Amino acid sequence: MRRLLWIASAAAACCFAADAARAAELQAPQNAVAGTAVSIPSSGSGEATLYLVGPGGVVKRKVSLGQTIELKAEEVRVAGRYTALLSFGSKVDFFVAPAKPAQLAFLARPSRVPVAKPGVITGVAFVFDAFKNLVLEPAPVKFDLSVQGTNASQTVNSKDGIAWTRMDSASKEGAAQFVASAGDVKVNRVVQQTAGEPCNIRMKVAGKTERSIIVETDPIRDCSGNAVPDGTIVTFSLLDSKGGRTTVDSRIKKGIARAELPAGDSGTVSVAAGVVSGNELRVGGGQ
Repeated sequence: MRRLLWIASAAAACCFAADAARAAELQAPQNAVAGTAVSIPSSGSGEATLYLVGPGGVVKRKVSLGQTIELKAEEVRVAGRYTALLSFGSKVDFFVAPAKPAQLAFLARPSRVPVAKPGVITGVAFVFDAFKNLVLEPAPVKFDLSVQGTNASQTVNSKDGIAWTRMDSASKEGAAQFVASAGDVKVNRVVQQTAGEPCNIRMKVAGKTERSIIVETDPIRDCSGNAVPDGTIVTFSLLDSKGGRTTVDSRIKKGIARAELPAGDSGTVSVAAGVVSGNELRVGGGQ
């Protein structure tokens, strides 16, 4: 008899749970945003256990059915798909979108470039909200490159959280400020712009002795007027009247390169840096 009563009680409990499951329903929230409290309307009556399963973990709590269930802002900080389910079996899926852009990760390459080169600088920005969720919705990202009074800018809409650009180096040397911005958020990187190849190399005789002749260049600059860095190698060559050749490699120091060559009866001195040649000088023979 007791066994029959136990079976009947269990069956009644199952029927009650089934009725409760049919009565208790959850409604998916609309336009949920990361880091903002979320409301889930519910139907039914009594109490139940709510499980919230999302990309940031699992939350368990007691709730009252028939009332709006409030999810705290910190419970939905991570963007992505969530599932809210009751212990009775009712469940609902919803998506939490990233919040507005609040952080940028900005990569600039390379860190050092020659001046006046087209498309040589690349910038890539990753757009995140305040909770480090990648913002997938398009967002305008502005790239600014400035050095010594010159400025270039481009605005690009991000795609799947990423915006990138390719920019020309300026005609001025120096530490260029490369800035990516989205709304009030700005991130700065420095790209060092260096002088290009020497241009219009000019040399002259700077002094003579009985056994040698000293030649030196005018201040060496690139084609944009920037001083070529000290340490750049300049090659001086002397071709004498007998066909002999003497070559001296000299480094630029304080913008000027100089060399000491052997004096002879006569000869021709030439100067070059890389593939750029300068003027020639006739020396010796009473000159």
